[in-house]
Amino acid sequence: MLLKMTNLRSIIKSLGVLSLILGSAGLKAQEVIVTDSTAIGIESEIKEKIKDRTGRFKVDGVAAVIGDFVVLESDIDKMYLELQSQGVSTEDVTNCNLAGRLMENKLYAHHAIQDSIIVSDAEINANIDQQLAYMTQQVGSLEKVLEFYKKDNEAEFRAELFEINKQNRLASEMQRKIVDAVEITPEEVRSFFTEIPEDERPVFGDEVEIAQIVVKPEIPQEEKDEIIARLNEMRADVLDNGASFATKAVLYSQDPGSRSSGGKITLTRQDPFVKEFKDAAFSLQEGEVSKPFQTEFGYHILMVDKIRGQQVDVRHILLIPDVTEETKQKAFDEIENVRERLNNDEITFADAAKEVSDEKETRENGGKLINPTTGDTRFELTKIDPLLYEQVVNLEKGEVSNIITDQDNTGRPFYKIITVTNRYKEHKADYAQDFNKIKELALRDKQLEAIEKWQEEKIKETYVKVNGEYRDCEFSSNWLKK
Repeated sequence: MLLKMTNLRSIIKSLGVLSLILGSAGLKAQEVIVTDSTAIGIESEIKEKIKDRTGRFKVDGVAAVIGDFVVLESDIDKMYLELQSQGVSTEDVTNCNLAGRLMENKLYAHHAIQDSIIVSDAEINANIDQQLAYMTQQVGSLEKVLEFYKKDNEAEFRAELFEINKQNRLASEMQRKIVDAVEITPEEVRSFFTEIPEDERPVFGDEVEIAQIVVKPEIPQEEKDEIIARLNEMRADVLDNGASFATKAVLYSQDPGSRSSGGKITLTRQDPFVKEFKDAAFSLQEGEVSKPFQTEFGYHILMVDKIRGQQVDVRHILLIPDVTEETKQKAFDEIENVRERLNNDEITFADAAKEVSDEKETRENGGKLINPTTGDTRFELTKIDPLLYEQVVNLEKGEVSNIITDQDNTGRPFYKIITVTNRYKEHKADYAQDFNKIKELALRDKQLEAIEKWQEEKIKETYVKVNGEYRDCEFSSNWLKK
């Protein structure tokens, strides 16, 4: 059972790391998509020269064919280099490890297509917009990005990114479909726990439960009115004078993800955009420009470029109203007053949160934070966000922090105070106290079993060919069908 627990944690960790690396390695990987009828002969058709890890030129070859996809030897080399560039230790990473992970990814993607799993082109394009914006920000210009990746133009680079992102998304959705079908009962959780010998039960580190009160500076109405007036002027210039909406987006929009592309976004009704934005996008005809509307990010105007069935191409301009020194001081004074009342025992932290906190997600729960990883209220100190760790590590139970200045997703400042409502010392797993964590371990164990069973079944029914040195690998999955 100790081996089972150790393997469980190592597998989960490795899957998580490699999934992230695979996503970033994909930016450099060359994907070749083939059909079953051509898969057998594809090896002779690929003769692209690349450099191996030693810098010597070699002829690229096919390491494996999985259904409709191939794994190139260059993909394995690039993944290895990407791991190194990410700072991940490659001491124990072999070509066989990387080949096996890439083959798994192809298997998921292949069967996602067979199972008619639909991946939104609009969402992939939105991800590409974000990737390009981030890369451009890092190196200074799109031209430098294209030069770095040895692409002749943006369209060519976008096409490659699209195929890579789509395949990774297909694989991810296939994995999700497998594990989402797995459920676990309380009796299975108890059985999982009791099967672990007492001296082999996991140890959970120091944990804390945290609550916070947030006070945000108010945006003056005159600032909002000025923003709306500017957007109305831009709208009138486009409609009445034929001005370019795209040019105005490049010059004035405060959305870093779409500004460089003239505010362009492609979306469907299923895409994860805020409701107000989607309502505006799908209420207009081609060429129409919306009146200014508000979302949690600021104020927008939006123009519909093209409607393509369930997809719509839009351009938008975002302006973010700012706070003033006066409203910042007023918010600071308010939270300072609350802190004094707390320290004087005039009010409880939970009541103060309900009374003054501007964070609607936690206000009604007395300010308690929910751990997004586990879904409960506990945070393990060794795994907590470094900034949050600094704020709570030295707080005693019930003690209130100093006033902390933070920023929202638009860059506007706000103020908060934090308290530790409970502390749990490092301890060996206890069924009653740690039920949620034990349930998560038991569920992941069952999910891994489901994935292993799925892989075993699908490998048998999928065209698989492993070539060259990779036929000597000791894969965890039966890729050689022995």
